[in-house]
Amino acid sequence: MTDRGTVRVTIPRRGSKREAMAFADRERAWIDKQWRRYVAGLEKQRERTEPDPAQASQANAQRERAKRELPLRLMALASTLGVADRVTKISVRNQRWRWGSCSPSGHICLNWRLVAMPDAVRDYVLIHELMHLRRMDHSPKFWKLVAEACPDYRAHRQFLRAQRA
Repeated sequence: MTDRGTVRVTIPRRGSKREAMAFADRERAWIDKQWRRYVAGLEKQRERTEPDPAQASQANAQRERAKRELPLRLMALASTLGVADRVTKISVRNQRWRWGSCSPSGHICLNWRLVAMPDAVRDYVLIHELMHLRRMDHSPKFWKLVAEACPDYRAHRQFLRAQRA
C-alpha cells in the first residue's frame, strides 16, 4: 500500500495478473482495514510532531524565562560555594535526557525545563553541576561534596527520576 492509496500486489514468477486481481478483490476488506490503520497512524504521527500553538507559546515563554533566571541562580550558588571563578560558560538548552552537564573546562549546560521544577530541586541540579568543578566524577567523594552543599539531595534526585517515568 502506498501513501497515494494504491495497493501493490507482488506476483510470484508463475503467477498471473488475473490471479493477482482476484486475490486483491477477495482481500478487499483486509486491505481497507490496513489502509484505515495506516491513515490513523499518519494522523497520530502528525499530532505528535505538530504541537498545539498554545503549548508551543507557553514552552517558548518558559525557555526565555529559563535563559534569564537559571544563569543568575547558578552564579549566585557558585559564589556561595566558592567556585564562581571556575564557571567559564553557561548554556540553557533543550536537552532530552539530562537536567544538566559540566565540562572539564567549566562550561555548564542546563535544561530549560529546570525553571518549572520546585526551587529546591532546581538548586540541587545546579549544585550538582557546580560540584563537578571540584570533582569531575560521581565518586563517593563527589557525593559527599553534594551532600555538604545540599543535605536533602537524595529526595531531590528521587523527584527528578519520577519526572522521567
